[in-house]
Amino acid sequence: MARRYSWRARNKNQIYAITAIIIIVVLYIIYRGAHRKPSPGTEAPAATTLDTELTTEVHTDVGIEERVEEYRLATVPGELTAEPNSRAAELITEAVQCINAKPARLIEARDILNEALPMPMNSQQRAFVKEQLSKLADKWLFSRTIYPQDGLCETYKVQQGDQLSAISNKYKVPYEILMEINNIPRPESLKAGETIKVINGPFHARVYRSAFTMDLYLQNTFVRSFPVGLGQPGLETPTGLWVVKPKGKMISPTWTDPSTGKTYKAADPDYPLGSRWIGLEGIEGAAKDRTGFAIHGTKDPVQIGTAESRGCIRLHNGDVILVYNLMMPGYSQVHVVE
Repeated sequence: MARRYSWRARNKNQIYAITAIIIIVVLYIIYRGAHRKPSPGTEAPAATTLDTELTTEVHTDVGIEERVEEYRLATVPGELTAEPNSRAAELITEAVQCINAKPARLIEARDILNEALPMPMNSQQRAFVKEQLSKLADKWLFSRTIYPQDGLCETYKVQQGDQLSAISNKYKVPYEILMEINNIPRPESLKAGETIKVINGPFHARVYRSAFTMDLYLQNTFVRSFPVGLGQPGLETPTGLWVVKPKGKMISPTWTDPSTGKTYKAADPDYPLGSRWIGLEGIEGAAKDRTGFAIHGTKDPVQIGTAESRGCIRLHNGDVILVYNLMMPGYSQVHVVE
């Protein structure tokens, strides 16, 4: 009887021991999985976002080529001439009258000036048209005000269950610009029943290599210009058509210099990328199938207006934040021309 009891006791002790070992192994695997560091060279670019659960990505079965054709930027400024263009002068005068009217007819003025922009004109006329369009954009676009007869902005009544990401995808603009113009502090602050201002996107850009300038458009309406830095000799920024890459927008991502192999993080004092990264995908021309190019900020603003980059398009950090908030992945186009 004592022998039988000892045998049973030994079996129980063995079962308890095996069970304890299994529990320890499982806990160890879980711990290693939670604390394991990526192998060198496999870590994805780190990025900080306003809301990690909120994205402005493409949710459609239509390919990029089809979207390019549907939303292609058509407006092209006319050639510069030595003499003023009389027809452009007439339109400029008409637009100024609309601006000075009581009340001001700002949308009418905007559309008249935008009609004049593709015409051949001298440099003074061109500069005046762009300057006035930029000033008007501060009122009709970068504010909460919605003007009558404006086909580019409208109101939207938030429905129960609406998310800011879904609204931004519907209108083809990033959620950041909707937060900015509506004074929404956080995406989750959106409330059913409130009325917000929305923008009918997408935004596009045209980059002029010879002038080191980027012109920004909402659909085909000029918004404003920015000075840019471009690729150095031998690493020129490729001309042609680019599209903002899906999932290509990041805030201060970790970056490895392909020439030196050195990896930079946002906190590093010599971090070169500035405040934003907007990845690009080449679609047409010399840009076709090119990868690794982007619009980004810079730690060295004196290089804006020069050919010093490795081919990317550099902006002042304040400018690149604005462009980041406007360009929609999968829809926004960047045309690089000579």
